[in-house]
Amino acid sequence: MKILFASAEAAPFFKTGGLGDVSYALPKALKAQGIDVRVVLPYYTLMSEEYKEACEDLLNFQVEMGYQRQAYVGIKRLILDDLTYYFVDNLDYFNRPSLYGYEDDCERFAFFDLAVIEMMQKVDFIPNIIHVNDWQTAMIPALLVDKYHWLEDYRDIRKVLTIHNIQFQGWTDKEALYSYFNTTDATFHDKGCEHHGAVNYLKGGINFSDIVTTVSPRYAGEIQTPEFGEGLDACLRDNHFKIRGIINGIDYDLNNPKTDPNLAVNYDAQTVQSAKLKNKIKLQERVGLAKDPDAVLLGLVSRLTPQKGMQLIQEKAEELLNTRRVQVLVLGTGDDEFEHSFRYFEHKYPGRFCAYIDFDIHLAQQIYAGSDLFLMPSAFEPCGLSQMIAMRYGTLPLVHEVGGLADTVEPYNHFTGEGTGFSFNQFNGRAFLKILNYAVDVYEHDKKAWHALIQEAMSRDFSWQGPAEDYIQVYQSLLEA
Repeated sequence: MKILFASAEAAPFFKTGGLGDVSYALPKALKAQGIDVRVVLPYYTLMSEEYKEACEDLLNFQVEMGYQRQAYVGIKRLILDDLTYYFVDNLDYFNRPSLYGYEDDCERFAFFDLAVIEMMQKVDFIPNIIHVNDWQTAMIPALLVDKYHWLEDYRDIRKVLTIHNIQFQGWTDKEALYSYFNTTDATFHDKGCEHHGAVNYLKGGINFSDIVTTVSPRYAGEIQTPEFGEGLDACLRDNHFKIRGIINGIDYDLNNPKTDPNLAVNYDAQTVQSAKLKNKIKLQERVGLAKDPDAVLLGLVSRLTPQKGMQLIQEKAEELLNTRRVQVLVLGTGDDEFEHSFRYFEHKYPGRFCAYIDFDIHLAQQIYAGSDLFLMPSAFEPCGLSQMIAMRYGTLPLVHEVGGLADTVEPYNHFTGEGTGFSFNQFNGRAFLKILNYAVDVYEHDKKAWHALIQEAMSRDFSWQGPAEDYIQVYQSLLEA
C-alpha cells in the first residue's frame, strides 16, 4: 500500500497548530506499521537552515495555471527518520514571513495542489491513496476527478480528506477555476465546489473525496449540525455515509515525563506525586508566582482567542482569585483584548496570576508537568492535543464538553471515583466557574480521589498506534472496494 500525505505544514519543519503535529506524527506511525507513506509539503523559505541543508534538489518543471501562465515548480527531497518528504518550491508563493494570512492564499495553494498532482508521475510515486488535509489541499480530489481523469496512472487513486478545523474553508471567486486551476466550471455546482456563488475549496474536497475523516468522533457528528458546521453542515449531511471520526494521538517520545529534558524532575506513574510537587515549585519560581505548594496551580497553554474560550477566563478570573487559593499561569499569544486583560490581572494580582504572552515550548512542557489543573474551556475543539499531553503528565484537564475534549476526557464521578478530569456542558462563565470550584474542592478536601484521578489519567493510551491502525482500516476499505 502506497500513501501520499499532502499537507500545508508539518513539524519539525514548520507548524502553526495541530495540523503540523498530525502531519508529522501520523505518517511516522503509518511508516512504523509497514506502510509506504511519503509526505509532500510547500517549501517555505522560513524553514530552519538545518533542514534546508539536508534537502536535495530532485527535479523541476512548469505547471500551467490558466491563461497560458506558467509557474515554476521545484521538487526537493529530504529523508528524515526513514520517512521521505517532498517539498514544492516556488519563491513567489512560499518566500513569505509566515505560512498563511495573505490575500493570495487561495492562489498559493491552488498552485501547490496542481504541483502535487503533476509531481506524482515525475517522481515515479503513484500512490494507492492520496490523503489530503484541510482546505489548502482539499481541491486535489476535485482536480483528480475533473482535470486529470484522463491520466490512466491516476484513475485508481483513492482520495481521503481529513478536516482538522472546518472554520477555515478556502473561499475565492468562480474565476479562480480558470485563472488558478486552468480548468473549466464543470465542478461549479452544489455537489461540487460551489457555495453561495463562490468557490469553496473545502466543499470541493468533501464532495470529491471517497472518505472524509475528522479528528475526533464527536466532531464528526458536530459538524453536521448548524451550530458547528460553519455553513457546510448540509453538505456534510449529504455526505454522511463517507464521514469517519478518528481521534488524534500525541507523540509519546516527545511527551514523556520520564525522559522530558525540560522538567526539573522526571517521573512516571509510580513517582508522580512527589515529583509533580517539585516541578510545581520550580515552575512557580521560574515565572514569578508565589512559592505556595498548597495553592491550586491552573495552567493554560493556548492561542488566546474566543474559540479557545478565553472570554470565560477573562470573565471569571477575578472572582476566582478573590475567593479561592489558586494561581493562574497563562502561556500563549492571540487577540489583543485577551493579552491586555491577562496582563492587567498579572499587574493586579502579583504572585498569583502570570501572563506569559509568548510561546515557549520548554515552558509549555513545564506547565504540563507542574500544574494541578489544565484549563481548556474551548467553545469548540475538533480534537485538541493539550488535554492528552496534560493527562500524560498527570495534570488533570478541565474542559468544555465538545469535540475531541468530550471524546478524551472522562469527567470525574464522585460516586464511583472514576474519571480523568473535569468538564462542563454549557458554554458560559457560570458553568465554567462552577466546575472549576468543584475541582478545587476535590483537590483541597479529597487528596485520595485526586491522586486516583491522576493515576487513571496517566494510564490512558493516547499514542498514535491506535489512530494509525484506524486510518489503515480506512485505506484498506477503499482498496478493497
